[in-house]
Amino acid sequence: MHQRIYLVGYMGVGKSTIARKLATHLNWELLDLDHVFETRYKISIPDFFKRYDETLFRKLERALLQETESLERTIISTGGGTPCYYDNMDWMNANGLTVYLKMSPGGLTNRLIHAKKKRPVIIDKTEEELGHFIKKHLRKRAIFYTQSAIHFEAESADILTLVDILKKHLTD
Repeated sequence: MHQRIYLVGYMGVGKSTIARKLATHLNWELLDLDHVFETRYKISIPDFFKRYDETLFRKLERALLQETESLERTIISTGGGTPCYYDNMDWMNANGLTVYLKMSPGGLTNRLIHAKKKRPVIIDKTEEELGHFIKKHLRKRAIFYTQSAIHFEAESADILTLVDILKKHLTD
């Protein structure tokens, strides 16, 4: 039986929010990989990217991801890029149940343009530029995201529907 659920998907899709709701509904623990990174290294991810490079970030992120192997009954919210580096997606599939939270490029653009927290890769982009960026970026990342065991349409984000889907997989 799967003792870990890994939520993957593009930035702004709602991984952290959905993870919190799932943890409550399933009575499981919650772990947000980005939050763990910021706590462990005492630096925000945007500041880390300004000061260091993405290669170092991905290396440290991978080590944190692999630490989740010992967790039981835990929902893990990953960073948007986590599945796209090294063999992270294969690793998550081997060590838990993966859920791809899907959303259209238009829905993501709308979410990110109005987000309170500005992401490093999208700062200074107009709505039109952001839309083009997301379409292109999502096409590249979808190759990894779609390897997930479950694909869930996050546009509606009906949490009870997702809970039912997960419970079926958890009892297998």
